[in-house]
Amino acid sequence: MKTVFPGKASPLVIAALMASMAVAEPPLPAGLGGAPALPAGLGGAPALPAGLGGAPSLPAGLGGAPALPKGLGAPVVDSSPAASAPDRWLPESLAGFWEARAGIRTQDDPHQKDTSIGETRLQLRYDLPGDSVAFKLVSDFVYDPVADDYPVDLEEGVGWLDLRQANVLLRPASFVDVKLGRQINTWGTGDQLFINDLFPKDWNSFFIGRDDECLKAPSDALKAAFFSDVANLDVVYVPRFDADRGIDGRRISYWNAGLGRAAGRDAPMVADKPDDWFGDDEWALRLFRNVGAYEVALYGYDGFWKSPGGSDPVTGRALYPRLQVLGASSRGPAAGGIFSAEGGWCRSADDDGGDDPFIRNSELRGLVGFEREIAPDLTGGLQYYVENMLDYDTYEASLPAGARAAEELRQVVTVRLTRLLMNQNLKLGLFVFYSPTDDDAYLRPNANYKVDDYWTLEVGGNVFLGKRDDTFFGQFEDANNLYVSVRYGF
Repeated sequence: MKTVFPGKASPLVIAALMASMAVAEPPLPAGLGGAPALPAGLGGAPALPAGLGGAPSLPAGLGGAPALPKGLGAPVVDSSPAASAPDRWLPESLAGFWEARAGIRTQDDPHQKDTSIGETRLQLRYDLPGDSVAFKLVSDFVYDPVADDYPVDLEEGVGWLDLRQANVLLRPASFVDVKLGRQINTWGTGDQLFINDLFPKDWNSFFIGRDDECLKAPSDALKAAFFSDVANLDVVYVPRFDADRGIDGRRISYWNAGLGRAAGRDAPMVADKPDDWFGDDEWALRLFRNVGAYEVALYGYDGFWKSPGGSDPVTGRALYPRLQVLGASSRGPAAGGIFSAEGGWCRSADDDGGDDPFIRNSELRGLVGFEREIAPDLTGGLQYYVENMLDYDTYEASLPAGARAAEELRQVVTVRLTRLLMNQNLKLGLFVFYSPTDDDAYLRPNANYKVDDYWTLEVGGNVFLGKRDDTFFGQFEDANNLYVSVRYGF
């Protein structure tokens, strides 16, 4: 079968790979080569919520962060020579894992296969460190018979190859780092909730039971990091818009307002995505520093809604309107745990007045969170998140007759519980999203057992609940699934 790569290759990735040739060690062995609901009446599916993301972590790149209380950190891994003995045959710079993962749907979805996931994944990671120049390559090789036979698409993360990272890190001076090529970035303080982290996410991976690390999708970008005693500054430039790997019906069914029903493989979403190099670009900035024991940051973004934020009333195609965001965050110790707060003003530049019913309205977003150890080896986290639609009266007046209006204030509450057992080799986890506004919920139970330094077993599920089919979590009720996995790391 002929494999077709995207017609427009990223010049940043190409540049990173060419730069690496001058410093690379011997190559890999031969043959080593995947919203909140749109206002009612809009065509296409509700966009993914403004937040759903990885495990709690301090904002990337912040030095001197306050230490987590006992029990909030990860178990220590034995890195002694004896522990790494079976891997001595590997080159020092090569690592990775092999994984098999299978899942089944617990609900009958007439638009999807009964199996939610059935993939084998090999990830190879190659790091070439250096004082002034460093190179990183991370690539996944995937086989999943559940997926249709799509050609390789590095942006969508489909096909047998998913290039996760391919970049060159340059240190031209002591106060600046420059990273060029495919990379994964993450900002903000939310746990599975994103306001100022406007880098692409892979929602299909999140909802079908892949490892949480798959949620963060790569970008072809240029990142410059500037350091000083006053504050640090990150500047990220993406020459062509990188959208979320969103729910489009190919793996998970969604609510199609145009059809007035759930749609899947029978009616996949079709979107017009901005794809003009250096024309449809993105800018993201973060200015951050420590103030006492707290980390504070300011953010700016100029680009597009990461998941479809509108629709074309003539063609019915989903759209990615322009988006500008200004935000701030803070994170630090409080009451024996870690307190976080984050907010953002999201300006929908293509609907500045809020009078276009086919373009998503501007919003104010905010969250507060707290996590701490409840008991020995038991930690808990709680978050409250809101989206306040601006120009709501204008929005209501613009809706077509009979169209259902979205809520002016959408709320989401999250709860995380983590229990460590058996000398911290067994981790039991539960993450719950609940929206009192939409009266729907999403539960992520999980059990992870570390057999030894190499083998890990996992079992978990994705459970969606909702009273209506057109709310964000409610639309995915037929996507409920259970999964198991086995991983060998090297």
